[in-house]
Amino acid sequence: MKKFASWIGAGIGWAAGGPIGAALGYLIGSALKGATSDYSEFQKNNTYTSRTTQAGDFEISLLFLSAVVIKADGKILQKELDYVRNYFVQMYGKDRANNAFKLFKGIINDTSLSTQEVCTQIRNHMTPESRAQLIHFLFAIAKSDGHVADSEVQAIQTIANYLYINQASFNSIKAMFYDNSESAYQILEVSKTDDNDTIKKAYRRLVKEHHPDKLAHLGEEHLKGAQEKFQKIQEAYETIKKERGI
Repeated sequence: MKKFASWIGAGIGWAAGGPIGAALGYLIGSALKGATSDYSEFQKNNTYTSRTTQAGDFEISLLFLSAVVIKADGKILQKELDYVRNYFVQMYGKDRANNAFKLFKGIINDTSLSTQEVCTQIRNHMTPESRAQLIHFLFAIAKSDGHVADSEVQAIQTIANYLYINQASFNSIKAMFYDNSESAYQILEVSKTDDNDTIKKAYRRLVKEHHPDKLAHLGEEHLKGAQEKFQKIQEAYETIKKERGI
């Protein structure tokens, strides 16, 4: 656990305050079990209140919200835990992922966390594009066992509401994880009855809104997820074009 708190404190900005910071302090204090020098270092960093989202802020937010979704169906599946861990290994490397997962184990066993309070803190500091990326990641976790349970969809819907993600955007992201004839239209936030011009305009708007460059401030490690979402939008448009002969 040596320098565990240092890893946390060095990587976050606004997440060090509010309910997320309070929970982090408790979890780190419990994990360190008396290693006061490292805990004091976290408390020192806990005074930092930058409004610019850093990679660490996004990382911590993922951990908190992932725990909410994984617990939504009343069971904690190893496949879902493995997905979170593998995702962090791919993004940050093994050492950083190991530290993140130590914290994640504490978060997932904490029954006192308020989802609404955590989401309010995230909403007040993250851009709409970053918040949408969180929702995309949460659906990927839910789908990691091959099936998205209704309880998981409801949990993500609640999180999306707290994050002020509008329903059309939520349905668009959700549709990226289902394979049916309606998915392409839902991803583009249009209906089958819309004309070609409406669909083209919707596509251009979504490409602009969800371009990976909008998440460049989170660091290169987070761009993969953004690129996957961007590709889904492009694929949906190509599917509709082929279907309609545009």
